[in-house]
Amino acid sequence: CLWYFNKYEDGLLGSPDYHFKDKGVNFMKSVITVIGKDKVGIIAKISTLLADNNVNILDISQTIMQDMFTMIMMVDIKESAVDFYKLSESLEKLGEEIGVSIRIQHEDIFKSMHRI
Repeated sequence: CLWYFNKYEDGLLGSPDYHFKDKGVNFMKSVITVIGKDKVGIIAKISTLLADNNVNILDISQTIMQDMFTMIMMVDIKESAVDFYKLSESLEKLGEEIGVSIRIQHEDIFKSMHRI
């Protein structure tokens, strides 16, 4: 996440909402992935952190495979109360606290990485 944030900050990829402003879109999508051992409250804690930071959940998919929890969320960070880097740090910290890996990526970067 930090690499993506720094590339935007350095101007190498334009501003984070560059692609969206040109297309007249009123949101900025990011993808959050969560992986770890299943336990009570994972979705609740992540959803609470996002709501507290004014991040809207657009779509969510979660699966439990044996005792492993996996989740992908599409979120709108356009109105986020904190910048992308701070949100990423908060999610990673929460992940450490609850014993899962939580990562966030801008949708356009996510799509570019998975097009290869």
